[in-house]
Amino acid sequence: MPLLDNTQMALESAMSGSMLRQTLLANNLANANTPNFQPSDVNFQQTLANAMAAGQSPTSVQYSPYTMAQVTSANGNGVDVETTNAEIATNGLLYQELVQIAAAREGILQTAMNTTTGA
Repeated sequence: MPLLDNTQMALESAMSGSMLRQTLLANNLANANTPNFQPSDVNFQQTLANAMAAGQSPTSVQYSPYTMAQVTSANGNGVDVETTNAEIATNGLLYQELVQIAAAREGILQTAMNTTTGA
């Protein structure tokens, strides 16, 4: 029997996807003034949901970034700074929530196994 259940593995996979998305969004923001730069993103939530619906293990999910072909400025750049900043903030909050849920589940397991240290 594996130590981690599907829910915990899905949480860890979602955290990895969220970290990848944060990296992509930060790169987009860093290139907001680069001529002809096209932003990238990843839909890790839908990818993970599809994999789990198909019975795939959450640990085997591969997240694939995609380029968004769009132009938002005269120099051909496709980054909308305000939207990207909002997406960074939203994704950051999602990551924090995932970490808190994973930590709470780990705490429950530790309590159940009586491995927590008392004061």
